[in-house]
Amino acid sequence: MTTDESINERLRDDELRSILSKLETDKDKELFSLVCKRWLYLQSTERKKLCARAGPHMLRKMAARFTRLKDLDLSQSASRSFYPGVTDSDLSVIATGFIGLRSLKLKDCKGITDVGMAAIGSGLSSLQSLDVSYCRKLTDKGLSAVTEGCHDLKSLHLAGCRFVTNKLLEALSKNCHNLEELGLQGCTNITDTGLTALVSGCKRIKHLDVNKCTNVGDLGVSTVAAACSTSLKTLKLLDCYKLGDASIFMVATLCKNLDTLIIGGCRDLSSKSIKSLADSIHSLRILRMDWCLNVSDASLNCILTQCTCLEVLDIGCCEEVTDAAFVGLGNGDEGPGLRLKALKISNCQKITVLGISMVLKACRSLEYLDVRSCPRVTKANCEQAGLRFPESCKVNYTGSLVEPDVLI
Repeated sequence: MTTDESINERLRDDELRSILSKLETDKDKELFSLVCKRWLYLQSTERKKLCARAGPHMLRKMAARFTRLKDLDLSQSASRSFYPGVTDSDLSVIATGFIGLRSLKLKDCKGITDVGMAAIGSGLSSLQSLDVSYCRKLTDKGLSAVTEGCHDLKSLHLAGCRFVTNKLLEALSKNCHNLEELGLQGCTNITDTGLTALVSGCKRIKHLDVNKCTNVGDLGVSTVAAACSTSLKTLKLLDCYKLGDASIFMVATLCKNLDTLIIGGCRDLSSKSIKSLADSIHSLRILRMDWCLNVSDASLNCILTQCTCLEVLDIGCCEEVTDAAFVGLGNGDEGPGLRLKALKISNCQKITVLGISMVLKACRSLEYLDVRSCPRVTKANCEQAGLRFPESCKVNYTGSLVEPDVLI
């Protein structure tokens, strides 16, 4: 290379692409594109992920520029949407212009209909992840078209899609055998029959969210537990008030790799089923069981002592829990103690400062403690008792209802 020869004259496109591939952060890649038009073009063609708001005309330009795009996010804000937002016409452009797309996020795009979904199903055969949460016009018809054209689908999020029924779960079972993640929060037309149909063909499910699916009961959850026992990592059953002990016993017996379990609002669960979780699933990292009114001191103590991986626990409104639940935790000032990072005990009327002191001795890595509406655990009482919280621990005595992301 001579002194008057520039790097652009010396290096071929594939060599510049090799340099670009070595850059680890998006910021560094953006700086690469600022060097000159050639480098901008190369960076554009190599870009894999894009978050944008655009109409059909702009989307066509983007398709021509970002030829290797894999992840496209056109989600809108739930509270501040823009007019007209994403439309079926936009989805038609995406289906023909981004044929290599693997992930498409359309959360809160309230204008799209089954027509747009049919276009996605016919054009994006490589699609693996789709989020259409709160796209309230969608029905089984459009979403089934996606399952028929996108057989590699691994992740599908449908929270708030109130028209979805068991028919879609039957379509998923028939067409998408690699499905690993399914979000159905608030899809109240889903029943045990649908879940049974789902897992007859989809046996690799890792994450299942049926929060607020009020027609789901023991039969559906037990069937899922049996069919996906080795793969299931996350199971969310918030406010599935038809659930009883039978399904929880089945989950405890079969799902040894479970990481996250949400059973808040399942008021008919007994202390025995809670104890069975502690006895069997030692991998649990996040457990939410607020409003499980039958949780006893003994069953909670089993959870805390036997679930050694537990980092997040919510026992809000478990009215029978007392300080006795925390007796004998950890090893006092010796040993590593418990891993618990976040504990919610809001509205547990019988817990006192003594119970909190036992928690602090055992949980030295605590980052968040919610004691709202615990009349015996006030800031004044804690200070008077000389309690010392970890420096990084936020204590919520009377504060905001907004919780850390890890609790959602």
